[in-house]
This record gives sequence, structure tokens and C-alpha cells, in this order.
Amino acid sequence: MKLVSSVRSPLRQVRAFHPSAKLFLLATLMDGVVYSAWTLFFNFYILERGFDRQFLGLVNAMPAVGALVLGIPLGVLSDRIGRKISMLLGIGCAIVGMGLEVTVLDPVLILVTAFIAGLGTMLYYISQAPFMMKVSNNENRALLFSLNFGLVTLAGAAGNIFAGQLPSLFGGWLHVSPRSPQAYQAVLLSAVALSLLSLIPLVVLREPSSPQPDPEKPPSPFWKIVFHPVTMKLSLPNLLIGLGAAVLMPYMNVFFYERFSLPDQSLGWLFGVAALMTGVGSVVGPRLANRLGGKIRAVVFTQSASLVFLLMTGFTPWLDLVFFSFLMRSVLMNMSVPLYHTFAMEQVVESEQGTVNSVLEWSWQFGWMIGPYISGVVQQFYGFSPLFIATAITYGLANVVTWVYFQQHDHEGLTLSSRTMGV
Repeated sequence: MKLVSSVRSPLRQVRAFHPSAKLFLLATLMDGVVYSAWTLFFNFYILERGFDRQFLGLVNAMPAVGALVLGIPLGVLSDRIGRKISMLLGIGCAIVGMGLEVTVLDPVLILVTAFIAGLGTMLYYISQAPFMMKVSNNENRALLFSLNFGLVTLAGAAGNIFAGQLPSLFGGWLHVSPRSPQAYQAVLLSAVALSLLSLIPLVVLREPSSPQPDPEKPPSPFWKIVFHPVTMKLSLPNLLIGLGAAVLMPYMNVFFYERFSLPDQSLGWLFGVAALMTGVGSVVGPRLANRLGGKIRAVVFTQSASLVFLLMTGFTPWLDLVFFSFLMRSVLMNMSVPLYHTFAMEQVVESEQGTVNSVLEWSWQFGWMIGPYISGVVQQFYGFSPLFIATAITYGLANVVTWVYFQQHDHEGLTLSSRTMGV
């Protein structure tokens, strides 16, 4: 009976979601399929084009550069023009940038188009959390955030498994090797074309109206929101985790290929299963938070446990054990992401959520601006071992900071004393 009840409770909450929340989740599902295919083969495409690891690092860093240069203004823009328009504008810009990124051949143009794609992706993602806050309530908010994150990874599971077969398919059609740049380019362009479908539910959904601002209390200037102590504290764990992730996670497919000579199909299955397990785990996150007594407790517990499996992945010589540890790390680490984002948005008034979320994304992207390039240099001269150690250290520091800053606010119904960021 307890098992049936544990399943029915989330299902009842899903059925009670705002109609626009359901359409938003549909767009998330579509976007997840496309993104998985892109991340699985983009690195290989650049390398097969004849570029070296350092250039690959620069390309992977360009979206973060765009986010750092214009990320906070994009957050202010989202607060001004609304979440729906911002998401449509962002994903449209990302589609154009990604399509050009695998079409042009000039190195400078590749970097420029990666920059454009990064701007669009940034605007799209920083508008998601404030939108979810508007279409949810205290009872279903954590589940909506977790479903949004989980559906990306569940869609990624299907996308990885399906995309893993495409290089061979396109290679046969084009009469080229499955590992040729032409085959990879065909896969990536197909993914970009499919991403157009995610625009449909975003066009159809309706954004709930925002409450009228109090004329007695003018909005806070953006610099006061950005540099508020609460914003800074929320951003520091993101900064540390972003740096640790950036030096390693974009290259896990390269790590498995070089160390164990995994073919494309096996890579697709491995990353697909990891995405599937991560998606299921993220939905379990809210229930774990309830059991442990708060979102921050769940965040710290799952991230701490994931460090053991991260190091096992990097230093275990047995392939089966590496697969197991890779899957467990993915589940545990990513289970915490929607919980932390939910907690962060609950500390912010609606009119400032876009700006604060852009600061959180900015801090994450700062690591991604420098991390991929550093990683490319380290890989070229020292391999992957130092990268696993560096990632474990930064993740551990982020855990300590999260616990020190927020564990005292991790009780049901308790918010930060300066919840209104302009105070």
C-alpha cells in the first residue's frame, strides 16, 4: 500500500499542474532529445574536422563567455519582457547559432556562432525557473522543478540511444565512414532541425499575469539585487560546481572512448542509461528531501555520496565497475540540481527572480568559460587523472559552502530573513 501511495501522490500533483506547466514540460521533453544528440557527438565532429583539443576547449567555452558577458543583462531582460517571450527568443537564437556552428568551417566563425548559441541558451534557461515559480504552488513546486530536470535527462536517454545509431546510418547514406566529419555533421544538423518542434508548445502556453507592483515600493536597482549577500551566497556553490563540471563532464565521451575504446553505439547506450537513471532519480529528489527534513540536507547528502563514485569512475581499471560508478555518480549528483534551484527561487520575490537566476547561471558559466580550455591543455599533456581529482575537490568545497550557508534555513516554511532582495 505504501508503494502504491508513493506513486499516486506525485501523479495526483502532476494532474493538478497548471495547463501551461504541462506544455512547458512537453517543450522540455523535446529539447532534451535534441540536446543529448548534440552533446554526444559535437566533440567528435570538431576533432574529426581536424581541430586540436585546445580549439575544442575554446569552442566549448564560448557559450560560457557569452553568458558571462551578457548573462545578467539577459536576466534583467527576462524580468522586463516576460518569461514566455524570453524563452521563445532564447531557444530561437540557440537554434540559429547551433545550426551555423556545424555549417561554417572558418575557426573564427565557429567561435562566433558558438557564442550566439550560448546567448540564446542562457536566455532560455534563466527564464525557466521564474516561469515554473509562476505556474506552481508550495505543494507541487519541488516536483515541477524535478520533473523539468528529470524529463531533460529521460529524453536524453532516448536521444542518446537513438543518436548512437545515427553516425552509421548517415555514413551509409553519404558513403563515408561513420566517424567522418560528414556523418557527424549530418547527425548534428538533424538534431537542430528537430529542435524546431520544441517551439510549438512554447507558442501555445500562456504565462500567468504577474501581480501589479506596489507604487509605494519602487523596484530595486539591478546592481543591488546582484550584489545582495543572499544572491552571493546562493551563487558560490554554483561557481564551484560549475568549475569542477566544466573541466571534466564535457569530455566523458572522449574519456570512455580513449580509455576503453568504446564504439559509438556503446557510448550511446551508456549515456542513455545514465540519463534514464538520472531522470528517475531527480523525481525521487523531493521525497528524499521530505525524508531528510529539507532540500539542503538532500542536496548535501546526494552530492557527498556522489564523490565516491566520481573517483571510482576515474581510477578503477575494471570496465563493469566504471560503468556502475559512472551511473551512480550521475544519479546522485544530478538529483540535487532541481532541489537547489527550487530552494534558491523560494528566497526571491517574483519581480527579481530572472535577475537572481541570471547571477546563478553566470556563476555556473564562469567555470565553463575557463574550464574547457584548461581541460583541453591538461588532457593533452597529463591525461584525465588530474581532472577527476580537481572535480572532486571543487564539488566537495561546494558541499561545505552549501551546508555552512543554508543548513540553518532548511526547515519547512522557514525562509531567509532578507527574502526580499531589495531590502
